[in-house]
Amino acid sequence: MSVPNIIVVAGLSGAGKTTWVCQQMRDIADVDKIIYYSPGTGTVPIDQNRIAAEFPGIQVFSDGQEVEFINQIPKADAVYIEWGFYLELGAMPSLSETLPRMAIAANAQILDNLTYRAIAVLPPDFKDSEYHTWANEIVRGAPTQTSTGESLWRAASNGQVIDENNLEEFWHEITHGAYGIVTRAKGIFDVNDGRSLYYDFVAGIPQTDFLELDLPRHLEGRPQRFSGLEVVGQNLDEAALRQTLSDCCLSDAAILQYQQQVKEILLEGEPV
Repeated sequence: MSVPNIIVVAGLSGAGKTTWVCQQMRDIADVDKIIYYSPGTGTVPIDQNRIAAEFPGIQVFSDGQEVEFINQIPKADAVYIEWGFYLELGAMPSLSETLPRMAIAANAQILDNLTYRAIAVLPPDFKDSEYHTWANEIVRGAPTQTSTGESLWRAASNGQVIDENNLEEFWHEITHGAYGIVTRAKGIFDVNDGRSLYYDFVAGIPQTDFLELDLPRHLEGRPQRFSGLEVVGQNLDEAALRQTLSDCCLSDAAILQYQQQVKEILLEGEPV
Protein backbone atom coordinates (compact mmCIF):
# COMPACT_ATOMS: atom_id res chain seq x y z
CA MET A 1 0.00 0.00 0.00
CA SER A 2 1.40 3.39 -0.99
CA VAL A 3 1.67 6.13 1.63
CA PRO A 4 -0.42 9.21 0.76
CA ASN A 5 1.06 12.68 0.76
CA ILE A 6 -0.60 14.23 3.83
CA ILE A 7 -0.42 18.00 4.30
CA VAL A 8 -1.82 19.86 7.31
CA VAL A 9 -2.32 23.59 6.75
CA ALA A 10 -2.72 26.03 9.65
CA GLY A 11 -2.47 29.77 10.07
CA LEU A 12 -4.17 33.00 11.00
CA SER A 13 -7.68 33.98 9.97
CA GLY A 14 -7.70 35.40 6.45
CA ALA A 15 -4.02 34.67 5.74
CA GLY A 16 -4.94 32.40 2.83
CA LYS A 17 -5.06 28.79 3.98
CA THR A 18 -7.91 27.74 1.69
CA THR A 19 -6.47 29.75 -1.20
CA TRP A 20 -3.15 27.92 -0.78
CA VAL A 21 -4.88 24.53 -0.63
CA CYS A 22 -6.88 25.30 -3.78
CA GLN A 23 -3.72 26.26 -5.65
CA GLN A 24 -2.04 23.03 -4.62
CA MET A 25 -5.05 21.07 -5.85
CA ARG A 26 -4.90 22.83 -9.21
CA ASP A 27 -1.20 22.04 -9.47
CA ILE A 28 -1.76 18.31 -8.92
CA ALA A 29 -4.95 17.99 -10.97
CA ASP A 30 -3.57 14.83 -12.59
CA VAL A 31 -3.43 12.99 -9.26
CA ASP A 32 -6.00 10.20 -9.15
CA LYS A 33 -7.50 10.71 -5.69
CA ILE A 34 -7.39 13.77 -3.42
CA ILE A 35 -9.30 14.13 -0.16
CA TYR A 36 -9.83 17.23 1.98
CA TYR A 37 -10.90 17.56 5.61
CA SER A 38 -11.49 20.64 7.74
CA PRO A 39 -12.66 20.02 11.32
CA GLY A 40 -14.42 22.46 13.60
CA THR A 41 -16.77 24.18 11.15
CA GLY A 42 -19.92 22.56 12.50
CA THR A 43 -23.04 23.33 10.46
CA VAL A 44 -21.33 26.14 8.50
CA PRO A 45 -18.75 24.36 6.27
CA ILE A 46 -18.10 27.27 3.89
CA ASP A 47 -14.62 26.26 2.70
CA GLN A 48 -15.66 22.65 2.21
CA ASN A 49 -18.53 23.65 -0.06
CA ARG A 50 -16.39 26.10 -2.01
CA ILE A 51 -13.78 23.40 -2.64
CA ALA A 52 -16.40 20.78 -3.53
CA ALA A 53 -17.89 23.15 -6.12
CA GLU A 54 -14.53 24.06 -7.68
CA PHE A 55 -13.09 20.52 -7.58
CA PRO A 56 -15.99 18.09 -8.07
CA GLY A 57 -13.63 15.11 -8.29
CA ILE A 58 -12.25 15.65 -4.79
CA GLN A 59 -13.77 14.01 -1.73
CA VAL A 60 -14.54 16.62 0.93
CA PHE A 61 -15.15 15.79 4.59
CA SER A 62 -16.60 17.87 7.43
CA ASP A 63 -17.49 17.42 11.10
CA GLY A 64 -19.32 14.15 11.66
CA GLN A 65 -17.52 12.42 8.78
CA GLU A 66 -14.30 11.57 10.62
CA VAL A 67 -14.72 7.81 10.24
CA GLU A 68 -15.26 8.10 6.49
CA PHE A 69 -12.24 10.40 6.23
CA ILE A 70 -9.95 8.01 8.10
CA ASN A 71 -11.15 5.10 5.98
CA GLN A 72 -10.26 6.98 2.79
CA ILE A 73 -6.71 7.97 3.82
CA PRO A 74 -4.98 4.76 2.69
CA LYS A 75 -6.83 4.94 -0.65
CA ALA A 76 -5.82 8.54 -1.38
CA ASP A 77 -2.83 9.90 -3.25
CA ALA A 78 -2.97 13.31 -1.54
CA VAL A 79 -4.64 14.38 1.71
CA TYR A 80 -5.21 18.01 2.74
CA ILE A 81 -6.27 18.89 6.27
CA GLU A 82 -7.10 22.53 6.95
CA TRP A 83 -6.65 23.44 10.61
CA GLY A 84 -8.76 26.53 11.38
CA PHE A 85 -7.39 29.35 13.49
CA TYR A 86 -10.15 28.66 16.04
CA LEU A 87 -8.67 25.22 16.83
CA GLU A 88 -5.88 24.66 19.32
CA LEU A 89 -2.63 24.16 17.47
CA GLY A 90 -1.52 22.02 20.39
CA ALA A 91 -3.94 19.30 19.22
CA MET A 92 -1.30 18.52 16.60
CA PRO A 93 0.75 16.55 15.76
CA SER A 94 -1.61 13.71 16.70
CA LEU A 95 -4.78 13.85 14.64
CA SER A 96 -6.17 11.16 16.92
CA GLU A 97 -7.19 13.86 19.39
CA THR A 98 -9.73 15.17 16.89
CA LEU A 99 -11.23 11.84 15.90
CA PRO A 100 -13.89 9.67 17.54
CA ARG A 101 -12.61 6.87 19.76
CA MET A 102 -14.34 4.28 17.59
CA ALA A 103 -12.56 5.54 14.49
CA ILE A 104 -9.23 5.45 16.31
CA ALA A 105 -9.76 1.88 17.46
CA ALA A 106 -10.81 0.74 13.99
CA ASN A 107 -7.89 2.46 12.30
CA ALA A 108 -5.13 2.27 14.88
CA GLN A 109 -2.53 1.07 12.38
CA ILE A 110 -3.24 3.96 10.02
CA LEU A 111 -3.04 6.54 12.81
CA ASP A 112 0.11 5.04 14.28
CA ASN A 113 1.86 5.57 10.96
CA LEU A 114 0.27 8.91 10.11
CA THR A 115 2.98 11.40 9.22
CA TYR A 116 2.37 14.71 7.52
CA ARG A 117 3.95 17.89 6.28
CA ALA A 118 3.02 20.91 8.39
CA ILE A 119 2.42 24.15 6.48
CA ALA A 120 1.72 27.49 8.19
CA VAL A 121 0.23 30.25 6.04
CA LEU A 122 1.05 33.52 7.82
CA PRO A 123 1.19 37.28 7.16
CA PRO A 124 4.63 38.46 5.98
CA ASP A 125 5.36 40.43 9.16
CA PHE A 126 4.14 37.76 11.60
CA LYS A 127 7.18 36.49 13.52
CA ASP A 128 8.23 34.06 16.25
CA SER A 129 4.83 32.45 16.87
CA GLU A 130 3.75 28.95 17.82
CA TYR A 131 3.09 28.39 14.13
CA HIS A 132 6.77 28.92 13.38
CA THR A 133 7.71 26.26 15.92
CA TRP A 134 5.10 23.81 14.66
CA ALA A 135 5.48 24.13 10.89
CA ASN A 136 7.90 22.39 8.53
CA GLU A 137 7.39 25.25 6.08
CA ILE A 138 6.15 28.84 6.35
CA VAL A 139 4.16 30.19 3.40
CA ARG A 140 3.89 33.95 3.02
CA GLY A 141 0.18 34.72 3.00
CA ALA A 142 -1.95 37.84 2.92
CA PRO A 143 -1.05 40.72 5.27
CA THR A 144 -4.11 40.09 7.38
CA GLN A 145 -4.80 42.16 10.48
CA THR A 146 -4.77 40.30 13.79
CA SER A 147 -5.88 41.46 17.20
CA THR A 148 -6.80 40.05 20.58
CA GLY A 149 -10.35 39.70 21.78
CA GLU A 150 -11.77 38.57 18.44
CA SER A 151 -14.86 36.39 18.35
CA LEU A 152 -16.23 34.07 15.70
CA TRP A 153 -19.89 34.11 14.64
CA ARG A 154 -21.50 31.67 12.24
CA ALA A 155 -24.98 31.12 10.86
CA ALA A 156 -26.27 28.55 8.40
CA SER A 157 -28.98 29.69 5.98
CA ASN A 158 -29.72 26.48 4.10
CA GLY A 159 -32.88 26.73 2.03
CA GLN A 160 -32.92 30.51 2.09
CA VAL A 161 -32.76 32.77 -0.98
CA ILE A 162 -31.50 36.35 -0.77
CA ASP A 163 -32.16 39.22 -3.13
CA GLU A 164 -28.77 40.05 -4.62
CA ASN A 165 -29.21 43.81 -4.14
CA ASN A 166 -30.01 43.29 -0.46
CA LEU A 167 -27.02 40.99 -0.15
CA GLU A 168 -24.70 43.64 -1.61
CA GLU A 169 -26.00 46.18 0.92
CA PHE A 170 -25.69 43.72 3.81
CA TRP A 171 -22.13 42.82 2.78
CA HIS A 172 -21.19 46.50 2.60
CA GLU A 173 -22.53 46.97 6.12
CA ILE A 174 -20.59 43.95 7.41
CA THR A 175 -17.32 45.13 5.90
CA HIS A 176 -17.72 48.78 6.92
CA GLY A 177 -18.27 48.49 10.66
CA ALA A 178 -22.05 48.35 11.02
CA TYR A 179 -21.88 45.20 13.18
CA GLY A 180 -18.53 45.66 14.92
CA ILE A 181 -14.88 45.67 13.87
CA VAL A 182 -14.85 42.88 11.27
CA THR A 183 -11.46 41.48 10.27
CA ARG A 184 -12.71 38.50 8.28
CA ALA A 185 -15.99 37.50 6.68
CA LYS A 186 -16.97 34.86 4.18
CA GLY A 187 -20.18 33.28 3.07
CA ILE A 188 -22.06 31.29 0.46
CA PHE A 189 -25.48 32.58 -0.54
CA ASP A 190 -28.26 31.46 -2.88
CA VAL A 191 -29.54 34.54 -4.68
CA ASN A 192 -32.78 35.31 -6.47
CA ASP A 193 -31.63 34.38 -9.99
CA GLY A 194 -30.73 30.84 -8.88
CA ARG A 195 -26.96 31.22 -8.56
CA SER A 196 -24.81 30.28 -5.56
CA LEU A 197 -22.33 33.06 -4.73
CA TYR A 198 -19.20 33.00 -2.56
CA TYR A 199 -18.26 36.26 -0.80
CA ASP A 200 -14.90 36.85 0.88
CA PHE A 201 -13.51 39.77 2.91
CA VAL A 202 -10.21 40.26 4.76
CA ALA A 203 -9.58 43.61 6.45
CA GLY A 204 -6.72 45.52 4.87
CA ILE A 205 -6.88 43.53 1.62
CA PRO A 206 -8.50 45.01 -1.51
CA GLN A 207 -11.94 43.51 -1.88
CA THR A 208 -12.72 41.30 -4.83
CA ASP A 209 -16.01 40.63 -6.53
CA PHE A 210 -18.04 37.64 -5.46
CA LEU A 211 -17.26 34.24 -6.95
CA GLU A 212 -20.08 32.39 -8.68
CA LEU A 213 -19.80 28.74 -7.68
CA ASP A 214 -19.90 26.17 -10.44
CA LEU A 215 -23.26 24.75 -9.38
CA PRO A 216 -26.53 24.30 -11.30
CA ARG A 217 -28.77 27.35 -11.29
CA HIS A 218 -31.57 26.53 -8.82
CA LEU A 219 -34.98 27.59 -10.09
CA GLU A 220 -37.40 25.16 -8.43
CA GLY A 221 -38.49 26.12 -4.93
CA ARG A 222 -36.09 26.49 -2.05
CA PRO A 223 -32.55 25.25 -2.73
CA GLN A 224 -31.54 22.02 -1.01
CA ARG A 225 -27.89 22.91 -0.62
CA PHE A 226 -25.62 24.69 1.83
CA SER A 227 -25.57 28.43 2.41
CA GLY A 228 -24.22 30.33 5.38
CA LEU A 229 -22.12 33.15 6.78
CA GLU A 230 -19.01 33.40 8.99
CA VAL A 231 -17.78 36.63 10.57
CA VAL A 232 -14.66 37.23 12.69
CA GLY A 233 -14.07 40.46 14.59
CA GLN A 234 -14.31 42.50 17.77
CA ASN A 235 -17.48 43.65 19.54
CA LEU A 236 -19.67 41.86 17.02
CA ASP A 237 -23.38 42.62 17.25
CA GLU A 238 -24.43 39.03 16.70
CA ALA A 239 -28.13 39.67 17.26
CA ALA A 240 -28.15 42.38 14.59
CA LEU A 241 -26.19 40.18 12.17
CA ARG A 242 -28.65 37.35 12.61
CA GLN A 243 -31.67 39.64 12.26
CA THR A 244 -30.38 41.38 9.14
CA LEU A 245 -29.51 38.07 7.51
CA SER A 246 -33.04 36.90 8.24
CA ASP A 247 -34.53 40.15 6.88
CA CYS A 248 -32.65 39.66 3.59
CA CYS A 249 -34.24 36.25 3.00
CA LEU A 250 -37.13 36.07 0.52
CA SER A 251 -40.58 34.63 1.13
CA ASP A 252 -41.86 31.60 -0.77
CA ALA A 253 -43.99 33.85 -2.97
CA ALA A 254 -41.08 36.14 -3.80
CA ILE A 255 -38.81 33.17 -4.59
CA LEU A 256 -41.44 31.73 -6.94
CA GLN A 257 -41.90 35.06 -8.69
CA TYR A 258 -38.15 35.53 -9.23
CA GLN A 259 -37.71 31.96 -10.46
CA GLN A 260 -40.52 32.31 -12.99
CA GLN A 261 -39.00 35.54 -14.30
CA VAL A 262 -35.55 33.99 -14.67
CA LYS A 263 -36.93 30.91 -16.45
CA GLU A 264 -38.79 33.13 -18.91
CA ILE A 265 -35.62 35.11 -19.60
CA LEU A 266 -33.61 31.95 -20.11
CA LEU A 267 -36.23 30.53 -22.51
CA GLU A 268 -35.92 33.68 -24.57
CA GLY A 269 -32.17 33.16 -24.72
CA GLU A 270 -31.34 36.42 -22.97
CA PRO A 271 -28.49 36.72 -20.43
CA VAL A 272 -29.55 36.87 -16.79
